[in-house]
Order: sequence, then structure tokens, then C-alpha cells
Amino acid sequence: MAAPGFTPTQLAARAAYLLRGNDLGTMTSAAPRLYPHMWSWDAAFVSVGLAPLSVERAVVELDTLLSAQWSNGMIPHIVFASGVDGYFPGPARWQVNELAAHAPVGVHTSGITQPPVHAIAVQRILDHARRRGRTTRQVAGEFLDRRWPDLVRWHRWLAHARDQNHTGRITLYHGWESGMDNSPRWDAAYAKVIPGAVPPYIREDTSIVTDSSQRPSNIEYDRYLWLLEEMKLARYDDLALNSAMSFAVEDVFVSAIFAVACDVLATIGEDHSRPHADVRDLRAWADRFRSGVVATTDARSGAARDRDVRSGEWIKTDTMAMFAPLLCGGLPRDTERALLRLFEGPRFCGHPDFKYAVPPSTSPISRDFRPREYWRGPVWPVVTWLFSWAFARRGWSERSAMLREEGLRQASDGSFAEYYEPFTGEPLGSMQQSWTAASVLDWLG
Repeated sequence: MAAPGFTPTQLAARAAYLLRGNDLGTMTSAAPRLYPHMWSWDAAFVSVGLAPLSVERAVVELDTLLSAQWSNGMIPHIVFASGVDGYFPGPARWQVNELAAHAPVGVHTSGITQPPVHAIAVQRILDHARRRGRTTRQVAGEFLDRRWPDLVRWHRWLAHARDQNHTGRITLYHGWESGMDNSPRWDAAYAKVIPGAVPPYIREDTSIVTDSSQRPSNIEYDRYLWLLEEMKLARYDDLALNSAMSFAVEDVFVSAIFAVACDVLATIGEDHSRPHADVRDLRAWADRFRSGVVATTDARSGAARDRDVRSGEWIKTDTMAMFAPLLCGGLPRDTERALLRLFEGPRFCGHPDFKYAVPPSTSPISRDFRPREYWRGPVWPVVTWLFSWAFARRGWSERSAMLREEGLRQASDGSFAEYYEPFTGEPLGSMQQSWTAASVLDWLG
């Protein structure tokens, strides 16, 4: 399982120690040096890893995140920790408290969002609470009572504010919203972003990860920050962003996650007697976005595509976004089998030279493949966890177990890296990454 590095018991102990070390009190930093604040989808995965250790602490994590939810329902992609510096762009650059009508009072956040994986975390918390004592079950139940309206409001915002064209796909206005910042998926859309007068800035990330081959370029950063300026000019207004942003893409991977999350939250609602109208809406959104994902796919291979809203063009890339339908379902059986063969074959997990049989962020046969560069080739353990979880949910227990075993073999070095070089297994990016440790804890739990 975890050989030839640490044993499973040792690995679990190191992962738990890491999460304790990254604990800031009521939030967990995504990584102590490179990402010293709370990130939205990181926090959800961190809660998954905290749940087997302490349901109560996992609840605190999601409570902190949801306390920073905007009044329109958006969960921001960063919640800034008070008194913590060392990250750019920080609150002064986003200026949401000055510009955004819906920004929360008394807390600093960014002005964009991230993939909606939070219902998965709630489900894992409830699963662990059921196996604990009455007091723990009560804590989990009270959390659901307290936060159910917020979770539904979050899903409602995504379904309406981010699908204004009713395609059944989530529109993003920044590549950061995908969580896959510099993926080849966004190259063409970013190429159309012409930065204006970007205020001066000093990057913090390159002082932590000094190997420039692992990070986005300065030209890319200019575009990232120009999009932020466009958002500020639109005062982060949902309707204004739809027409004001020079970057607008329908993200098929985030849409698939949303479809799954709606189904998961609907099931939680049914099991815990939540309002029928909420459950009905969640099921309807799950169906709509599942159909939106399937509508992007190739009839033969089942591979999914993103769409550039501004040009109207489909974005076909050899990246993990191709496999979005494996998360949410909806493909005809033969087409789904073809997509699974692609996932497990030599273009992805089954490449004969890979150290571990786990999905790379970009296919090694792609001309855009860069084995050390962020989302352009490296393997991300948290994505391996997501596919393993989704496969188990869909009844593919052997496939799920295989990803889990390979993911644990990769993580057995104990570095809990942000991402790994797919051929050598070298840990890259930020070390002591909270969501990598959390993935390991759930696998071993």
C-alpha cells in the first residue's frame, strides 16, 4: 500500500501532524508558506481529511468558510487569515469590501469562486458522525441545520448567476476559478486577454517555489491580474461580469462536479428531511448540468470539451477535463466504456513510463505537456482522490481501489507535495500541502 516509504500507520500519523501544524485555529492554511490562507475547495478537501480525526474540527472548517459566503450566495475562493501576509494578490488588491455590494462584512475575501466540492465534504462529515457517539452526531446535525440554507444558496447562485445562458454549464470569468490556473484548457481564451494598465505588483509565489519551470510565467500573471482589474471595474456584479469580462469559458469539469454535488446534497436533504422544494431544485440542477456536460462530448470517445463563450468555439484539449462525464455520469454505456479505456490507457494513467498509474493533469502525448509545470502535466493527488471517490460512488469499486492504492504509493514519501512529476515521482510545488494530507487520511481512514 504505502511501501516503499512510510507504512500506512506512519503515513497517517504524519498527515494528521501536518494538518495540526497548518491549523490556524478556525481555518487550515492550504500550505504554510505558498498558500497561508483558506482556499475554498482546499477547505472542503481538508474537511474530508479532518472528519476521521475530529468531526467537530471538520465542522469548524466548513463553518469558517461559510461564514465568509457572500450575500448573493457565492463562496469566495480565498478567505484571508487575519494578520497573515505573504500572499499576492491580497485583500488590498481585490478591494471587494469597497467595491462589491454582496461582499461579507468583517472578513476579507477574494472576488471569485472555485469548484463546488463542498457537498462531498458534508457527506463525509455525516458519514463519520454516524459512527461516533451521540454528542458528535448532534454536532453534525446542528451543523446541517445551521448551514443547509447556505449550501442551497451556494448551489442556487451557481445554477443562476453562472449559467445565465442556460447551457447547463458553469461559466468562469478567470482561470483561477477552475482551480486549474494555467491548464492548456485556457490558452486560447487567455490569448485574447489584452492587459491594460496593470498596477505594479511583486509576485510572492516565485520566492517560495524558485524553480520557474513549475510556475506560471510573468506574462500569464499580467493577464490574471488584468482580469482582476476588469472585475473591479464591474464592481463584481454578476450581471455586469457576464458582458464585461474578456475571459469567459464554460468549464465542463466544474460543471460535472456541480452536477455530482447537487445530487449528493439532494440525497443528504432527503435523508435529513430538508425542505422538499430544496431537494427538487437540487435534483433538477443535477439533471440540467449533467446534460450540459454530456452535450459537449465526442460521440465515439466520450471525451468532454470546454467552450469559449466569447468566441463560441469548443475547447478540445488532452487534459483531465476530458473525463468530466466519469464524475457525473450520463453517457451511453458503450461511450462511457470507451472513455474509461482512454482514462486507463497509455495516453493517461496507463502510460508505460509513469511511476504511478494515476491521472496526469495533461496527457503526456499532448504538445502542451510540461511534466513539471503546475496544471500542464504534473499529477495532483487531490484529483486522484476525487476520481477515486467518484468511481466508488458509481459502483466501480475495483477502479476506485486501484487509484487509491497508486495514490498512496505516490504519497508514501511523506512530503505531501502539491503535485508530482509523473515519470520520476518527484514532489513539486508547495510541500506540506493540506489537501494532499487530507486525501491520504481519507484513503487510510
